Amino acid sequence: MMTKRFLVLAAASALSLGGLAGCATGFRADVARFQQLPPAQGQTFTVMPGDSRLAGSLEFAHYGDLVAKRLTDYGYVRASDPGAAQLVVSLDYDIDKGTPRVRSTGFSRDPFFYDPFFYPGYYRGWGGWRGRYTMGYYDPFLWGGMGYNDIETYVVYQSRLRMKIDRAGGERLFEGTARAQSVSNKLTYLVPNLIDALFTGFPGQNGEDIRVTVAPEPKN
Repeated sequence: MMTKRFLVLAAASALSLGGLAGCATGFRADVARFQQLPPAQGQTFTVMPGDSRLAGSLEFAHYGDLVAKRLTDYGYVRASDPGAAQLVVSLDYDIDKGTPRVRSTGFSRDPFFYDPFFYPGYYRGWGGWRGRYTMGYYDPFLWGGMGYNDIETYVVYQSRLRMKIDRAGGERLFEGTARAQSVSNKLTYLVPNLIDALFTGFPGQNGEDIRVTVAPEPKN
């Protein structure tokens, strides 16, 4: 089955890599979902950790409550007795150790170097992203940083959240994954946003692959 590609905007937001540096452009995540869930008609559910080591964890209980609230909003009912639940929701999340990146923070215009593709903040070129720039003919990292005078390093973290829903008898009804890159490695920030992304348009179309932008929290 061909995987469908969508762009879902949960808030009007510029999709620039400046968001990795902490700009208030929203939290972006790539979400994949496979599902054959029947319509919600008050089915009872319980939320369990995918990693048995998290059983009894207060941290997991907090994130489990966030997922339960979302499912309740969609018409499911959290079981008072987990052993009698009709649906078993399995949740797990992780983050890697981070990958160092390098970028330029200053610009000194060379009068003999004019780049018609230059825009503040990023370059256009061929291929994939390298930091705030696309790799290409005008990639300052490719040409030795001509015109740039300030270099800084930072770390990008890859985070992931997975959720599965099974009937109590074992039949799989839903599989969903949300992945994101960020300069933050705080799970208290990442996991709630990944949950928001995963539940955008829940349960979604079977086999869809979407990009979701979650609006940033309002500043005090």
